[in-house]
Amino acid sequence: MASDRRFAIGFAAHVLLMLAALGAFVWSFAVPGLIATRIVALLLVALTILLLWRLVRRSNDEMLRFVEAVRFDDMQARFTQSVGRSARLGEALDQAFASLRRDRAKLGEESRFNAALVDDMPVALLTVDPQGRVTLANKVARKLFNRHKTTQASDFDRYGSQLRSALTALEPGQTRTILLTLEAGTQRAIVRSGTLARFGGTVRVIAVQVIQQALNAVELAAQNDLVRVLTHEIMNSITPITSLAGTAALLVAEADQGNDPKIADARLAIETLARRADGILHFVETYRETTRPPQIHRRRFPAGPFVVELKRLFDAEARWPDVMIAMIVTPENHLIDADPDLLTQVAINLLRNAAEAASAHIADPRIGFRISALRSGRTLIEVEDNGPGVPDSIRHDIFLPFFTTRKDGTGIGLARQVMLAHDGSVEIDDRFTGGALFRLVL
Repeated sequence: MASDRRFAIGFAAHVLLMLAALGAFVWSFAVPGLIATRIVALLLVALTILLLWRLVRRSNDEMLRFVEAVRFDDMQARFTQSVGRSARLGEALDQAFASLRRDRAKLGEESRFNAALVDDMPVALLTVDPQGRVTLANKVARKLFNRHKTTQASDFDRYGSQLRSALTALEPGQTRTILLTLEAGTQRAIVRSGTLARFGGTVRVIAVQVIQQALNAVELAAQNDLVRVLTHEIMNSITPITSLAGTAALLVAEADQGNDPKIADARLAIETLARRADGILHFVETYRETTRPPQIHRRRFPAGPFVVELKRLFDAEARWPDVMIAMIVTPENHLIDADPDLLTQVAINLLRNAAEAASAHIADPRIGFRISALRSGRTLIEVEDNGPGVPDSIRHDIFLPFFTTRKDGTGIGLARQVMLAHDGSVEIDDRFTGGALFRLVL
């Protein structure tokens, strides 16, 4: 290249000039009386040495600038040849920096991908450093454990002692099933532990996966499968009985002329049997309908008007005039993300059950209905009453379809199905002052 030739010619000229000056300086000693020549030759030697030193120093400066740019992460530095410098050296340094920039870009892209992958994982990830500090490492963890701000393991007591024990004592490679106390109530979760090397030390990684939703879905699916099989067999058995009973009722009705009391009694019995057979067939058919998951049409709608409409529906029944009902929405402009029709059906059923329980138990029946926004962005619905509460012995059975202990109760099996279809949950608890408390999260 032209710049390289110029650099080589310049370097050779400096060397030749230095050699000529040295030759003249040596020659001046061989000829007496050339003191001035000797001084000039010596100055030329010093000058050429200085020029050569500056030439070499420029290359050293370029190398030093390259090292400093790498040290201080200056990826915009350029080393293109300027006048008097080696173009080949400048281009080599620029190419080296371009390679560094490409590698840095690849590493940055890979790092961003890995960070996004970890942050968007559906499992909560927490890290515990050697000092015991706990860090919420991804979105799910920050959303799940959003009721504290500090980083010590003891701060996680509010989510259950089993979680704190896992954070402090779970060995790498171990897996444990624990109970978590979350906004949606008590939830089962699987906790796994591992280790990673970081900054010359070891960091424990704790993965927390809430499985309560999956367990509820599996249990409900098993119930539905059982109901589907039983109703199918019952339908196969009861259908011919219903048909025969109806035919027999018609034949006996034709034979009954009103003059034989025995035929009249037989007609009454067969007609009763036919009606009951039809009733059982209808009941079984209705029961079978509960095995089909509800179709969800979600949308966002304001909670305030929803509560007003719910209160109007409850008052319209006029079955419990003595029941005092309090309905609260926090905040007032909260929006619910759900199927409004299904949610209305679930809410009115829970209000009916609460009113029935309270009015049959106490002279001053009261029920409460609250809608509030959780920190996670989800919606919490609470229905409470001052009745006798739900005994521990039937708390699991109460979620079965059509199960109820009250004469006019409708059961809350539908509530569980609807909540699961919304990826939500329903839990039963006791009020501090007595009575039942149902929590729905969606």
